[in-house]
Amino acid sequence: MTTVRPLNVLFLCTHNSARSILAESLLNGMAGDRFRAFSAGSSPRANQQPNPLALEALQRVGMSTEGLRSKSWDEFAQPDAPHMDLIITVCDNAAGEVCPIWPGHPATAHWGYADPSEVEGSAEEKEAAFRNTLHAIRQRVQLLINLPAAAIDKLSLQQSARDLAKR
Repeated sequence: MTTVRPLNVLFLCTHNSARSILAESLLNGMAGDRFRAFSAGSSPRANQQPNPLALEALQRVGMSTEGLRSKSWDEFAQPDAPHMDLIITVCDNAAGEVCPIWPGHPATAHWGYADPSEVEGSAEEKEAAFRNTLHAIRQRVQLLINLPAAAIDKLSLQQSARDLAKR
């Protein structure tokens, strides 16, 4: 019996406090043992705490927030870090930054989302921004986890992930 290791996916965003945290929790909560998600940022929040509205949005849809923290992408460029199969930037700033050289040259894709933490207005408007971002990310995560095995082999993974950004 062959054991297939899950595909490791790293979601990147500048501060690793909202969009990448949402994506990490959603993929881990929805993918079973097929994928394993992580998140990081180029300039993570100093106190290592995700945005409270991101955590609330996840909790409202039944996703785990245990262990989520803002962390530097440098953690995942270390020799003892998990090998990444796919790296997805979820904010335009992170997509344009010079990323570390990732061991194994993983597939890459960009899924851009507006930053819900930049929304100004009432508490309800801010919560709605996080909820809308969560639902947009959830749609792409659902598509990713439902890709057939042939679409996530090493040669096809990058194009498959990039195609999902168009949906």
